[in-house]
Formats: sequence, structure tokens, C-alpha cells
Amino acid sequence: MQGFQHNMFDHADVRIHYVTAGTPPGNGGDDRTIVLLHGWPQTWWEWRFIMEPLRSDGWFVVAPDYRGAGGSSKPEGGYDKQTMAGDIRALLQHLGVQNPITLVSHDLGMLVGYAYATLYPDDVERLVLMEAPIPGTQAYESTLATTAFSQSKLWHFHLHGAPDNVAETLIAGSEFPYLRSFYVKLSANPDAIPLSEAKRYVADYTAPGAMRAGIELFRAFEQDAADNRRILAEKGKLKMPVLGLGGTASFFLPVAEKMLSEVAENVTVRPIENSGHWIAEEQPETLVQRLREFVQATGGVT
Repeated sequence: MQGFQHNMFDHADVRIHYVTAGTPPGNGGDDRTIVLLHGWPQTWWEWRFIMEPLRSDGWFVVAPDYRGAGGSSKPEGGYDKQTMAGDIRALLQHLGVQNPITLVSHDLGMLVGYAYATLYPDDVERLVLMEAPIPGTQAYESTLATTAFSQSKLWHFHLHGAPDNVAETLIAGSEFPYLRSFYVKLSANPDAIPLSEAKRYVADYTAPGAMRAGIELFRAFEQDAADNRRILAEKGKLKMPVLGLGGTASFFLPVAEKMLSEVAENVTVRPIENSGHWIAEEQPETLVQRLREFVQATGGVT
């Protein structure tokens, strides 16, 4: 899309594809960086509707494909969220970002965003978390233990967490209807991710190694839970302002306040009306407005 710059960055065992909009630090910008971390089964493309409005507000916008997704490589391992957060930090250092960032994260990208904030709290000015349960929290455990809820909303957590490539074997040959079912069933408006966009995402997740890599993010949940409990015990709750956003037609809002208060001291939870799980595509204008309000309320310039 016009005004977006695509680049690659090599770090450790992975090559990260990332997209930027706006003026990078040290090139005449004021070093206000906002980082957008996508979810599953999506890529940086999730953010296409909000990147230009954010750039127009004066942000340097960075939207990477995290390890295993989109144009990034699909290594065998490293899908625990602390390792993935390290990938993002190395990318930002490569880009010359020095001031604390605003970090916006969705779905499984939210788990990477949370890990980033716990590992590098001085690097995060404010944190936005959308639409995922955080492994290691009491809210996460109670949500999975609630049979009816777990079976209706998070059933795929159990399938994807199974060992020995069970999920990949069952999904093989049915990737399109399987993945599209998430876009349709988890949205307030089934046309929010139309057929053409679903085909784009499915093409990314049927690339060699992509489905395995995506499912490895789920298989790492036990490690993520252990890491999250350990770092919470060592460092305490997050101190930066945290905004939880959830669609009014999704599962997140009823559990968000309790869950985020387990891990952060300064929490605000706001609804995105007429939206399901896919907030950035279902209600992009409302999302931008919520981000602007959050930045202004936390001492930033919109």
C-alpha cells in the first residue's frame, strides 16, 4: 500500500519481515514510535486500515510479521513469547528506536506484547492488550476450566496444544475452510474479513512451514505460563498504563478487568462497540479513536 515500506531484518535464527509508515527516528521525526503486533491466523496486514491514520498523527508505525508468520521465516523453535518479544526488541534497536514505545497487540500478538512489557518495562510507555487470555493468570486457568466457555470459544487451544503434530495432520487439506471459520464465527459482522482477505491470510498460512509455526505458538503456552508466573513473582505488576480493548460481541471484555488487574497496576478496559474479535478490521475507526484517547489520557500528544 502506498506509503508503507517493507523490509527484512535478520536476528538470531529468524528473519523478520516488517512494514513501517512514517519518519524513522533520527530522520527528522520526533521519535514517537507505535508498534503493532498482529494475532493468529493473521499477519501485519491486520493493521492496514489504522497505519495511515496513526502515521498522520505523527507516529513512526512499525508492524512486523512475528516469528513464523507472513513474510517472516519459520524456524523450528523459539515460539515462547519471551523469545518472540526478544525478536521485536532487536528489530526496534535495529531501527534506531530509543524512546519508550506505545505497544499495541492483539490475540496471540497480545501475549508477545505482554511478554515484551514484562521483560523491558522501561522501553514501554503505554501498553494496549486486545482479545487474548494471558497464560499463567488465574483468569486464564479459570476460563479454560469453564467447560461450556472453553468448548464454545477456546476449543482450538486444546487442539493446537496437542503434541505430535496432531493439529497439523487434522487440518491438512482443509486449511481454507478451517481458518475462514475463525474469521466468520468470531466477528460481529461475518463480512468484516471478506473472502478476498481470507484468501490472503490462508495463502500466508499454507506457505511451507507456516501452519506448523502458527500452531507452535499455542504449544508454547505451558512455557509461557511458567515464564509469566516467574517474572510476575520477580518483578511485580506492570507499572505503565495498560489499556484492555475488547469487542462487545467477543469473549474478552467479561474477563479483561480481572485478568489484567492480576498483572498490571494501572488498568483501563474499554469496549469496541459492534465488533467481535477482529477489532482492527471490524471497527478500525473506533480503534484509532480509542488509541488517541488513551495516548492523550496518559500524557501523550495525539
